[in-house]
Amino acid sequence: MEPLALGVIVPGDDPVASFDKVRSLGLSTCQIMAPPPGWRTPERVRQIRDALAEREITITSMFCHFPGEVYTDIPTIQRVVGLVPRGTREERVRMALGISDHARDLGLDTIAAHIGFVPDDHSDPEYHALVGVMQRLCDHCAGNRQRFALETGQETAPALLRFIQDVGRENLGVNFDPANMLLYGSGEPIEALGLLGRYVLGAHAKDGTWPRRPGELGDEKPLGEGQVGIDRYVAKLKEIGYTGAITIEREISGPQQIEDIRRAIRLLESLR
Repeated sequence: MEPLALGVIVPGDDPVASFDKVRSLGLSTCQIMAPPPGWRTPERVRQIRDALAEREITITSMFCHFPGEVYTDIPTIQRVVGLVPRGTREERVRMALGISDHARDLGLDTIAAHIGFVPDDHSDPEYHALVGVMQRLCDHCAGNRQRFALETGQETAPALLRFIQDVGRENLGVNFDPANMLLYGSGEPIEALGLLGRYVLGAHAKDGTWPRRPGELGDEKPLGEGQVGIDRYVAKLKEIGYTGAITIEREISGPQQIEDIRRAIRLLESLR
């Protein structure tokens, strides 16, 4: 894979159809949402691997996602997203372990997830419980020769850095999403990228705006039309020595999504 290869994030409900979408966009990499359990049989794994080889596509990471997650506003996200909610934690940890094993069978070296809002209080028992959860996941991933990437946005960069250090696992890093830093009101993305630089395992290309009111999310925008500063973002990726893929994410659907992705590709090609 060439340095700063362009890619797109795709759904996993039908991986082969998603790979066709990647190729139709002229791209060679993707991040994929974890396919449902029905795709984890040996026959289906061979089908996915064959489809990747035929289309000359590289999956750079597989994202964990869990039933019941909703991203409407910050209070809702705090209640239902990721591994923080105690009521669904153990079931979701088991799901993440299964996703890691499926990714291993596909030859993938990275899985990623929004784990939820990490508690601010480092003396909070829930903070220590979450550290333990991540240690368990990272150790399992290490056994599969994988890294675990925390999606950025729900914490400030200093808080996320402290959490990574407290987990204390060499295979834990971040999938850096600059727009999420704005959407959640967590900090200026270029500054955050500089602070987290050595832990960046993947990079999204997404744009957005700051929230207008507390408790709300900012608005996602087509790449180059938000407040990230995509030219400075790409320059900062180069400055920190990042050479992985830049994965476009546009969280709408239909023809407009495809048009926005195509425009994002043209913009990123001019900046790489």
